[in-house]
Amino acid sequence: MSKQEAASFEWSATRWHDSLSAMRSILSWKVFFGVVILSLLALPARANLISNGSFETPQVPVGGFTNFTNGSTGITGWIVVGPEASIVSTSYVSFGLKFPAEDGNQWLDLTGDVSNTVEGVEQTIVTTPGATYDLSYFVGNQVNPGGPYGTTSAVDVLVNGTKIQEAVNSMGAGGTSQVWEQFSTSFVATSSSTSIEFLNEDPRTDNTNGLDNIVLVQGASPSTVPESSTFIMFALAACALGFFKYQKAILQHLGEIL
Repeated sequence: MSKQEAASFEWSATRWHDSLSAMRSILSWKVFFGVVILSLLALPARANLISNGSFETPQVPVGGFTNFTNGSTGITGWIVVGPEASIVSTSYVSFGLKFPAEDGNQWLDLTGDVSNTVEGVEQTIVTTPGATYDLSYFVGNQVNPGGPYGTTSAVDVLVNGTKIQEAVNSMGAGGTSQVWEQFSTSFVATSSSTSIEFLNEDPRTDNTNGLDNIVLVQGASPSTVPESSTFIMFALAACALGFFKYQKAILQHLGEIL
């Protein structure tokens, strides 16, 4: 090999090494960018403070229901208030009418089994005095004029014994399946523990009042804590801008050396 050929080979090898280094830099940025995305998406959502909010435990017979009487703690996380409450299977059918759950495989009937009075469930949670809490839940209704299941479902929500909301679902006319409607409210905690009750307010002639998918979260202060989705968008935008600027510079460098 001549000196000229050797020099040409050395020049090509150097440029090839520089190209590989540049490509490795781009790949490293892509890996970093991917890790950032996955990490941000894995940020935990605000935890639901309600235990067994969809009444999935204990399990009841498929297609059936189980009654729990006054003072019972048989419904995981809850205490029965008043005569009775019943957990009902999502596949339960009565008089040709269907009673699907809003979430999961089970839901709670606040009227119990033909007791039809002021009754329901209560749960006490740990709270921070002065903090705001956001509550959401679904009320299920079956429109059955002249039948045992009435036409509306009314639920009272009480915090530490004080009523803060009455939710009335009158949807489902003309259908044969229980219809769910979501309701929400907020309250400010006044102590380190807070009692939350859901009580039946249907008349005695109405033998169903559905409750399901209860979620309670501590509210965040908009002025100090950005919503997780907003934070993720800003972070992704910043990472994307930095990555594409760096990639452009690397590609320009490749064009120069090649």
